[in-house]
Amino acid sequence: MTNHLPTIDRRRPARRLGLLAGIGLALILAAAPARAEGDPVAGEAIYKRCGGCHSIDRNRVGPKHEGLFGRKAGSVPGFDYSKAMRQSGIVWDDATLDRFLENPRAVVPGTKMTYAGVKDAQERADLIAYLKQATKPAAP
Repeated sequence: MTNHLPTIDRRRPARRLGLLAGIGLALILAAAPARAEGDPVAGEAIYKRCGGCHSIDRNRVGPKHEGLFGRKAGSVPGFDYSKAMRQSGIVWDDATLDRFLENPRAVVPGTKMTYAGVKDAQERADLIAYLKQATKPAAP
C-alpha cells in the first residue's frame, strides 16, 4: 500500500520555523508602508473635527488651508497669526505637519491654536493625506 501523505522532515524544524517567521515578518513589513501613507477618505472625516476653526478656502478662527503644502507658517494674507507662528520658520510638508498636528503647542510654543493635537499616528497620516488633496491651490 502506497502512502500518499506528505512526509515531514523532522531533521530541520528550526529551519522551517525560521522560514515561517521570515515570511510573517515580510508580510508585516510590506503592509506597514501602506498604513503610513494615510487614507484621504478617512482623513476627510478627521478633518471635520477641524471645521470649528478651519476651512480649506477661507480664514475663520484659524487660517485657511488652501495652498498649505510648501507654504511658510504664519504667511496667509489677512490672517492674524501669533508672533510665535510667524517666527517659527516652519514650511508645511508631511513631516512638519505630522509633528505640529501631534502637539501644536509643543512645536510652536505661543501659538494661538489651543487644540491639544491628534495623538494617533494613523489619524495624522490620514489627515495629512486628505489635506494634500484638498488644499491644492485653486486653478487661476
